[in-house]
Amino acid sequence: MPEFTTLISGLSFTECPRWRDGRLYISDFYTHRVLSLAMDGTAETIAHVPQQPSGLGFLPDGSLLIVSMRDRKILRRQLDGSLVTHADVSALAPGYLNDMLVDRDGRAWVGNFGFDLMGGAPARTTVLVCVEPDGAAKVVADELGFPNGMIVAETTMNRLTAFNGSAGSLSKRRIWAAFGNPPTATSTDERLAQSAVVPDGICLDAEGHVWVADAAHGRLVRVAEGGRIVEELKTNGLGAFACMLGGHDGRTLFACAAPTYHAAEASANHQAAILMTKVKVPHAGLP
Repeated sequence: MPEFTTLISGLSFTECPRWRDGRLYISDFYTHRVLSLAMDGTAETIAHVPQQPSGLGFLPDGSLLIVSMRDRKILRRQLDGSLVTHADVSALAPGYLNDMLVDRDGRAWVGNFGFDLMGGAPARTTVLVCVEPDGAAKVVADELGFPNGMIVAETTMNRLTAFNGSAGSLSKRRIWAAFGNPPTATSTDERLAQSAVVPDGICLDAEGHVWVADAAHGRLVRVAEGGRIVEELKTNGLGAFACMLGGHDGRTLFACAAPTYHAAEASANHQAAILMTKVKVPHAGLP
């Protein structure tokens, strides 16, 4: 079994890794920074997002879109480094924004919590929002359980859900992988305890499998359509919250790892890290 090494540590809580042009881009929640990482672990801060950055993705012209979680906006980092508002989806998203996929046409598909996770509110389903390249936004799916990743990883529902997409709309909703029955509890902690896999960030490989960060079980799992786990990698005793395939050959698997996702502890103790290892099958598709 391949072992993880540490690319960088001393971070607060990282999410939404994206590989582009020889560098890994990540959001560090509680320092409010977007970082660009070289393969030697050196980091450059490329944006400060006061309302907490999360999902990342690149427009066709190379501009970076950044989720601003707490005010539920999508920011655009211009090529000169300045930040402008690309879209305000606060009227559509009932909870903090979270993960985001930007497709090849520049559409951004954005998930949100749907409830006050950090405040301990009962879990409930929420919506997926599509933002057009001109900033126009609409709801394209509902009744999703804490959507992460696109294929949608339903973090509180023990499954991955897929759609067909065309021209900013979704159709043919289906369960891509189920790891057991959906949880029945209302509290988030109990729902996670009832889940065999708690899917957070995901990425695709060239054999059509999905690498899934299992947020509750300290591992990355490689999953075939239907839900069969074909490979498992433990993340050195840390929780795994997102993953990305990259490197010069697409075979470096990066993991956003941390001891906790709880805001107070993570923001105070900066024990998150980016781990990496080599795998046999390279990256494919988006992100």
